Amino acid sequence: MTMTPDLPSASEIEELDLTAAALVETRHLQKNFGRREILYFTICTLVGVDTIGQLASHGAQAFTWNVIIALGFFIPSALLFAELGTTFPQEGGPYLWARMAFGRLPAAINNVLYWVTNPVWLGGTLAIVAATTVSVFFLNGNDMSTPVFYVFTIVFIWIGVLAAVLSFRVGKWIPILGAWARFIVLGFFTLSTIVYAIMHGVHGVTVPDFGVSKSGFFLLSGLILFNYVGFELPNAAGDEMKNPKKDVPFSIFLSAIAAILLYSIPVLCILVILPQSQVTGLGGFVDAMRAVFTVYGGSVSSDGTVTLSGAGELLGVITALLFILCLLSSGVAWIMGSDRALAVSGYDGAAPRSLGVISARFGTPVRVNILSGLVATATLIAAHQISGGNAAKYFGVVLGIAISTTLISYLAVFPALWRLRVTHPDHERPYKAPFPRFLSVLLTAWILFATIELLMPGLGDGWFSDAYRPSGWAASEKWTYLGAELIPLVIFVVVGVLFWVAGSRTRREQPVVTG
Repeated sequence: MTMTPDLPSASEIEELDLTAAALVETRHLQKNFGRREILYFTICTLVGVDTIGQLASHGAQAFTWNVIIALGFFIPSALLFAELGTTFPQEGGPYLWARMAFGRLPAAINNVLYWVTNPVWLGGTLAIVAATTVSVFFLNGNDMSTPVFYVFTIVFIWIGVLAAVLSFRVGKWIPILGAWARFIVLGFFTLSTIVYAIMHGVHGVTVPDFGVSKSGFFLLSGLILFNYVGFELPNAAGDEMKNPKKDVPFSIFLSAIAAILLYSIPVLCILVILPQSQVTGLGGFVDAMRAVFTVYGGSVSSDGTVTLSGAGELLGVITALLFILCLLSSGVAWIMGSDRALAVSGYDGAAPRSLGVISARFGTPVRVNILSGLVATATLIAAHQISGGNAAKYFGVVLGIAISTTLISYLAVFPALWRLRVTHPDHERPYKAPFPRFLSVLLTAWILFATIELLMPGLGDGWFSDAYRPSGWAASEKWTYLGAELIPLVIFVVVGVLFWVAGSRTRREQPVVTG
């Protein structure tokens, strides 16, 4: 039996400054989000397998920085979101916290950045890595023809959208299966790597290679932070949780341990199997999987060409299908969460009211889901055409946009812990994070640094120098590059302001508070 959320009390309506529209729409939500679902959902949001190859392409120090940043950023953010997620567990999570802390206008701008990243990511990096996986394992490394590419990637996108449209009771199975697919793929890859190393040795990775450098820190911070955000996403469906005060901390801390292991171990395995010169951001992990599976049948030629046969070919096909499920489940989890946050801003008066509609049948924001699908499809087509079908170039461009917009959206979320401690000191806190001011300042500083380095690569250590300049850009083009990064951000900010203006009527329609 599907449960619906309890109606908020008069005191909750006043404290949360709910609109009349909020009371109408939240009646359509369905409580299908239990501890198991939250845990698997969080693992899918945190462990994005599309970036493992990109991380490994920076060499052995990527493993070291991954561990350091896990301790200095990931664990503190887990503490922060454990408090916010249990103290204010209502629908809309990150949007609601930013709005309560800083008001609807900053929250509206922040929420557009938070939302738009995900359809861009789904139609960009996730779709292209899925297509690359098919090319490697099913087409012997040959690229798909353009028509086949579009058919495959568009179907991939809209399967994800359909899963987001369906109620959590049905749609939740994609993240659940995706989490298990991660355990199977990454676990089996790790075991196969050990067998491969015993049979063929390793590729010259030595202890000194794991040493860190200033340039490595500047280059890797943004990517690793992008991998390590997402604890808050289940709270976007806060009113659909069965027991958030107990389930959120449990899921956060267990998924944190899983994410650190599921990123660090595969990166180490790739470095052991492939020479750094052969590790690419797009295909590094897929290529490494194909290479290690030769221990079950197949061979690697002197020029690095991999041929699978027998059991190796069969296991490769099965693993490739599971890997595509991992990619799909990442997109589905983020679309489910970020679409809900945008819908909440729609019925809260920080976006057009037409976006803030929850389907009475499915209990999901169907209109925003469809909008996300359209944006993802447009991203896919535009990026593929602009890059001339060059998959690697396409991957790098879209991943850069996804990282920058994602990280900037946390500039209004991380400070909310400290701000809400000041503005709502007496609110019940089932879990209290230690040193709230320190956590907010530390995490915000991480995001500011990474954002600056994404916009101006190498600033502080040779802005746009050879060590930091993205491939394909000349040294004289640094201002052009900065403009190319800033213009989309400015557009997103303007859209956020326009959304806030469009929500003015919704803000004026306040509910009648009784009792």
